[in-house]
Amino acid sequence: MSGWNVVWGALVTGGLCAGSYFGAPRGENQTVIRTSLIMTLVCCYLMWAITYLAQLHPIINPKKSDFARNADTL
Repeated sequence: MSGWNVVWGALVTGGLCAGSYFGAPRGENQTVIRTSLIMTLVCCYLMWAITYLAQLHPIINPKKSDFARNADTL
């Protein structure tokens, strides 16, 4: 688990975006199809990268609580 996975993911996403740009079918809706495919890939990558980095470097450190110990005495 390292930060390099985000870089590799960006490279793969960039390759898929290039492939969808050049592989979009010709026609009057070519721009719409290209835009939809590229936006979908970028949004999925950003969601994955933000979630991955949030788990890699959490903002708040977890605190140990004695909840389980107190639950036994109830």
